[in-house]
Amino acid sequence: MERLNREGVPKLLDGIADATAWEAKRSAIEERWLAFIGGLPERVPLRYDVLAETEEERHTRIHLRYDSVDGDLVTAYLLVPKRKPSASSGGRLPAIMALHQTANEGKAEICLPTGTANRRYGLELADRGYVVLAPDTITAGERVYEGAAPFRTAPFYERYPAWTAVGKMIADHRQGVDLLASLDCVDADRIGAIGHSLGGYNAIFLAGADERIRAVVSSCGFATFAGDPNPNRWGRRDWFSHIPALTDELERGTVPFEWHEIAALAAPTPLFNWSGQADAIFPHWEPIAEAMRDLHGLYARLGAPERMLSLDGTSGHDFPGPVRAAAYDFLDRWLAREED
Repeated sequence: MERLNREGVPKLLDGIADATAWEAKRSAIEERWLAFIGGLPERVPLRYDVLAETEEERHTRIHLRYDSVDGDLVTAYLLVPKRKPSASSGGRLPAIMALHQTANEGKAEICLPTGTANRRYGLELADRGYVVLAPDTITAGERVYEGAAPFRTAPFYERYPAWTAVGKMIADHRQGVDLLASLDCVDADRIGAIGHSLGGYNAIFLAGADERIRAVVSSCGFATFAGDPNPNRWGRRDWFSHIPALTDELERGTVPFEWHEIAALAAPTPLFNWSGQADAIFPHWEPIAEAMRDLHGLYARLGAPERMLSLDGTSGHDFPGPVRAAAYDFLDRWLAREED
């Protein structure tokens, strides 16, 4: 365990002389991570039901629900562009898991014109030519527990005291990747993930758990324990409890990992990260930037420095237009073909 409130983040490559040493360290980080999130169950066979279809000008929006682990059902929007892929791309399009932020509306926030400005990245990517799957996370959209308010995880922990909301979200999203990969219109080798805030770190977590994710965009979704004025945001709370056992570690003055170590599980998957220096939710932008620099050093050691781009600017907890444009260009570089 590491001591909390250290002056800086631990260095990913300290004592790492070669690729074999990194793989050993990566395996140790992954083992610790899986233990704290309660593990990831095997995926269940793909099954989904179409609930409704809506024709928009440039895409078709399909309202569906798909099976997930523990007998659960995930509600989602599937946005299928009307543009035809080129013959040279095999007649298939790149696809995106679009993960929403902490918004009661869930998937609607990022897929409908009624969504908040700077949050409609699911809609924008569909109109850019990506097949988009935008699921409701547990406690949001159509998946709020009966008798509970949005983002209240108490009913989940009553049923699964040894599991975590983080583990559940990753498991649900892996099932979503199964769905995308099964579609005739999707190139299963060109699936990415994008999200803002809650959706941003879920995109990073998903990439670390599923090698089918070939590019990741996280907006205001990365933070560190180091310098965080509220590190228990990740632990046991009255509303959305991510990983309850972290509270016990924090009370002892320790943390089991630093967050760039978890992001490193996905390396060298192409990663675009955006952080705002005026972010009131994650205000500790300096250690966040330090962690990103250290993570980029790992990408360089792995021979892929061009696969990571981390930006920070003066805005708040937002996904501004110029940053989204840069993020979409990044996805195009790694997922789209010139012919698409």
